[in-house]
Amino acid sequence: MGQIPTLMGNNTADGYNTRAATYLVFGNFFKYIKHCDLNAAIGLTALFMLYAVRWGCGYASRRWPQHKKTFFFINTLRSGFVILLYTLISFLVNRNHRDDPKFSILKTIPRGFQHMGVPVVNSRILSAVAAKLPSAIIVLVIEHISIAKSFARLSNYTIDPNQELIAIGLTNIFGPFFGGYPATGSFSRTAIKAKAGVRTPLAGVVTAIIVVIAIYALPPVFYYISNAALAAVIIHAVGDLISSPKSIKMFWKVSPCEFVIFWIGVLVSVFASIDNGIYASVAASAALLLFRIAKAHGRFVGVVKVYNTPSLRPVDANEPDSDTRNVFVPLDRSNGVNPAVQPREPHAGVFIYRLNEGYLYPNAVHFTDHMVREIKVKTRPAVINPYGSLGERPWNDPGPRHKSESDIDPTLPVLRAIILDFSGVSNVDVTSLQNLIDVRKQLDRYADAHIAWHFVGVKSPWARRGLLASGFGSENGVVKSLFTVTNVGVSQEKDDVKPGSRDEEFSVDTQPEDKLGMTSMDTMVLPLLSIDCPYFHIDMDEAVRSVELELGLK
Repeated sequence: MGQIPTLMGNNTADGYNTRAATYLVFGNFFKYIKHCDLNAAIGLTALFMLYAVRWGCGYASRRWPQHKKTFFFINTLRSGFVILLYTLISFLVNRNHRDDPKFSILKTIPRGFQHMGVPVVNSRILSAVAAKLPSAIIVLVIEHISIAKSFARLSNYTIDPNQELIAIGLTNIFGPFFGGYPATGSFSRTAIKAKAGVRTPLAGVVTAIIVVIAIYALPPVFYYISNAALAAVIIHAVGDLISSPKSIKMFWKVSPCEFVIFWIGVLVSVFASIDNGIYASVAASAALLLFRIAKAHGRFVGVVKVYNTPSLRPVDANEPDSDTRNVFVPLDRSNGVNPAVQPREPHAGVFIYRLNEGYLYPNAVHFTDHMVREIKVKTRPAVINPYGSLGERPWNDPGPRHKSESDIDPTLPVLRAIILDFSGVSNVDVTSLQNLIDVRKQLDRYADAHIAWHFVGVKSPWARRGLLASGFGSENGVVKSLFTVTNVGVSQEKDDVKPGSRDEEFSVDTQPEDKLGMTSMDTMVLPLLSIDCPYFHIDMDEAVRSVELELGLK
């Protein structure tokens, strides 16, 4: 918006501050529109020519696709062509009016590196730039990394973000010694170089040489560059960065929350400043991230037996080739499962709870409160008064004060086991594990027994280590009666195996000795998980069957 007054020539009007908030610049433009002059003719025709060349090259590329690359380069060079054309016009018009040009021009441009040397840093400079540094760094890093990743995907290679950050840092460390301003990657220059066939960073060296030659040899030419034409080029370039209605509609479809954050950034930028718009967007995004972590929802899971079939014909589970398996889906069918399908709840007193986020301090209580609340609704306490005397009753116990058998629904089961699905948990911390310990003690007292806690899909070794240190995963005296093994090959003949050898513990007799007259062989099998941790399971089927065997449910 700040370039429009320059384009129209009324930026020099007394009282018109083009550095004010965007809404003020926009409103004051119409207030001072009577001050527009010949610059408007230069700027508007330059802007029209830029869009005309782009549209013409796009049409020509579709009309003559065999020359698509040629039209692409003509299109990418349109800004330079317009600047050269209007610089020539400016020279012809103003060469005899250098002191009082007919329209605004750049005038004198210093030649070469005027401020090469050790940069001076003092408190005055730091206080002047301190407010702008955070937003500048955010834009610099985000733009550079996004450019690098975009063209890495297009060209089928990968980047190292740390290496990119080091490159940005070195560039902006040495830039001030040559009088340079903060620099980052450029979408337009990167696109042009990619289309031109650039494959290595050596192209940057060539660009630097051309820039050095230009700042030493071409400053007299720069004198006649029209400010209005330059503003047209800037407006044309920035116009391509404005999100289209289609993109904004996609924001709403993908994430309504991020759609709101987008408009927060836009509105704050318009009515305050771009810096404040960036800060508002980052703060809102951080708040949304913390809210999603803190309010992550766990789900109680049930079992559905499914069949693989190439058509929707009825399936007979007794068919020899029927392929059946168990899948575990939320009981409330919140993951898109057909509403007509009713998952089967686990055995009475057994609960499967799935955590969908990292189990950390912000969401630990939210997870466990939901789990404990639902468990108490669907079960009954094992004893009428687990606290003994009335004086031991906690202040927050909902009552009644004097409980009797009539206060308990005898049809409800007693809590017997809990299975936690940790496949969606990447990290745990000390506070969350302490919360899990407290919940275990609470439910042990509620059930008047030691409740078995089974864990499925513990991926992180640190999470496994933390659970073991907190007393989960293994119990003294518990021998695991069910574990998942895999075949790793055929061992030697049975007669050669020494009694009591280690392999004998995991051996399974695959064929009778007299079958087909073949020598009896053993298949060597190994467990997928450690048998020292009987309550850690590789998948949900193993956990459910282990609970069934442990509790004698099957």
